[in-house]
Amino acid sequence: MGQSSISLPSFDLSGKTAIVTGATSGLGHRFALLLAKAGAKVMITGRRVERLHKLEEEIIGIGGKAHVFALDITDVENIAACVEETERVLGPVDILVNNAGINVQMTALDITPDAYQSIFDTNTRGAFFMAQAVARKMIPRGAGGRIINIASIGAHTVLPGVAVYCMTKAAIGMMTQSLAKEWARHQVNVNAICPGFIETELNSEWFQSEGGQKQVRSWPRRRLGEEADLDGTLLLLASDHARFITGSLITVDDGQSL
Repeated sequence: MGQSSISLPSFDLSGKTAIVTGATSGLGHRFALLLAKAGAKVMITGRRVERLHKLEEEIIGIGGKAHVFALDITDVENIAACVEETERVLGPVDILVNNAGINVQMTALDITPDAYQSIFDTNTRGAFFMAQAVARKMIPRGAGGRIINIASIGAHTVLPGVAVYCMTKAAIGMMTQSLAKEWARHQVNVNAICPGFIETELNSEWFQSEGGQKQVRSWPRRRLGEEADLDGTLLLLASDHARFITGSLITVDDGQSL
């Protein structure tokens, strides 16, 4: 192929429909705005509905289209209802960003059965059944799709004090690869982003503390990531340019896990 065949990639998602779980704050909020800015119609989901309606207004304010669904990611029937509502209101789902997740800062000696179950129900079980519900729509249509799971460097790196969280993210890694292989022939691409420490409202207090600052100084570049640092990876995986990428766990952490 000659140079005349080269064109710059476009991440225009016009005409696409996306679901973002855990869109009430942090990365999910950013992902929803980003996809809408790229032209996708976005179903924004989570439990804090008042926040979702504010996000909906933000998306409309930038010329995008969004719809709110109150989703409990631990409820499989609620997941199925979310996907049905998305397709009814916005159209066939092309993109899923499996972002919903929780964490409990507790040592392995102190973790309780209830806390253990809650973390796994949200981070792993919920993500699996969300992917399943979306794939059940994508596969019969034969047009493929993009499923993007949000894991963590905790999928492959020990993070002190959050053993169970890391276990759930390691499970997300294997889930990503297993689903990618199973659904490859249906052109459903399944990938995961493994972010390092990104500053959000959920962790800002810790990273302003003495312990948090010490942690930051231990990293090669001695800095936190910003939500915008994941923009390029998310847009790539959501776009047609990711047609040859499936089963990948992409670490975006500024070298924090080195």
